[in-house]
Amino acid sequence: MPIAINYKICDNSPDCLGIIVCPTKAFFFDKKKKTLVVNNKKCISCGKCVLQCEVSAIKFSKSKDGLKKIREEIKNDKRKRIDLFVDRYGSEPQSKIFFCQKEKFDLQIIQSTKPTIVECFVPDSIHCLVKSIPIKNLLKNKNVVFRKFLVEDKKFEKKFLIKKYPCLLFFDKGKFFGKIEGYFSIDDEEVLLTKINKLL
Repeated sequence: MPIAINYKICDNSPDCLGIIVCPTKAFFFDKKKKTLVVNNKKCISCGKCVLQCEVSAIKFSKSKDGLKKIREEIKNDKRKRIDLFVDRYGSEPQSKIFFCQKEKFDLQIIQSTKPTIVECFVPDSIHCLVKSIPIKNLLKNKNVVFRKFLVEDKKFEKKFLIKKYPCLLFFDKGKFFGKIEGYFSIDDEEVLLTKINKLL
């Protein structure tokens, strides 16, 4: 199974999970070149490295023609490694600015004088960074406060009747008035924007 790596979105780390799970050591970090490398001759087509990549930078094909197509797609990919550090809907908070600590929920959300959107998440709901919608796209031309909040107890979940994560909760002057549940990928950006605009 020929493997290709999209270095444009790969963090190129020697601690890559692809290295750890590869049973034949076909996937490794070249210390001299300081880069991840795949020896396709050693690859046994188990697909473990592909499944472990959180940003889908590792691609595979069962044929040489398929690999050629993948490499062409990588060549035309306009994304950059910096995209991994952009705050996105449904992904791990990258900036402390957006993250709301549990003990500060009342201060930052309930006592806010501006309309506030809270993205509630649990570790199991975190999705791929480069496939999620950038927060800046959701907040464009909106005079609102945005916060990400890690839900750690069932009491909070029951209070807002949350059934799916991630979940957006809407507040105005401390009063809860709306909710959008479930994950939306970057392909569904317009759908999510429409839902948000209807509430705001």
